[in-house]
Amino acid sequence: MNLSNNAHTTSFYTDQELQLFCFSLEQNGDLYAVNVLKVREIIRYKDKITKVSYDKSSIIEGLISIRGIDIPLLDMRKWLYYNPNTPDQDLTPFTTHSKENELTIMICEFSQWKIGIKLYQENRLLQKKWNELKQEIDLSGNLKNGKFIHRTRYFDHQIVQVIDIEKMLFDVFPWITLEEQRTLSHLQTIQSKKVILFADDSPAVLKTVQRLLEHLGLKYYSFHNGEALLDFIQRQTIPIEEIGLIITDLEMPQKSGFDVIRYIKENPLTSHIPVIVNSSMGENSNQEMVFSLQANGFIAKPNPQGIETMIKYYLEKK
Repeated sequence: MNLSNNAHTTSFYTDQELQLFCFSLEQNGDLYAVNVLKVREIIRYKDKITKVSYDKSSIIEGLISIRGIDIPLLDMRKWLYYNPNTPDQDLTPFTTHSKENELTIMICEFSQWKIGIKLYQENRLLQKKWNELKQEIDLSGNLKNGKFIHRTRYFDHQIVQVIDIEKMLFDVFPWITLEEQRTLSHLQTIQSKKVILFADDSPAVLKTVQRLLEHLGLKYYSFHNGEALLDFIQRQTIPIEEIGLIITDLEMPQKSGFDVIRYIKENPLTSHIPVIVNSSMGENSNQEMVFSLQANGFIAKPNPQGIETMIKYYLEKK
């Protein structure tokens, strides 16, 4: 089952819609979903799994070979029970079991990564409008630092929880964070009084970019979706002339990154503000779409050094 028709799927974003690929991780279990743009294909796998760890706390099942390329196979159900405060916890009781003698594997490609994820069963594609997604926000108005970023309803009204797959990567491969810290240690502060606005619906990515901006010594405001960012601008919370740069994700509820670009570039008061897209959806169709809307740059996650280069270029021009 191939799900890689990104040019077609990207068009949903411009129509305020997205597609979710839904699945379950156990019999009669909860429904989960990821953005279909991050899913390449669903395969039935009977070949060898090369073990890389016999640690009972490991979420990595091993390596699988897909058309001659070895990729890590992750057990998402184990990750859902993973607690960073007890990293040595035995996760084997939470293993995702296959329905038959073959594994159902979701091949995902995003953020410069290609991984396999074990499924119990794949379900249908679910088409939703962005305003039909609810964000997982706590009572103080902040995003919950959990493993789900949105929730919505399935055809039968069952709740579907949308996975923060970037957070899963950070948890499974902690060296990504260590590499980020090494990158930050080599960056110099940027001398600018301009303010940066940044929107992303993933708490993990929000924290990453916040750390970067703080390391660069820049003033910023961060938002958990495009609607909150645009509301900040429309209310003129700060003078428009103080805004030096906007960095936005693409896939966000309420208002997507496409909406952010369109509003900024079509409004005479804000059209001069550079808009940089920071997205895990790095396919050519997405880049072509954002540049057709007059975005000023595109950075594929995770790339803090690329963000720093863009910030330096646009702020030092002012």
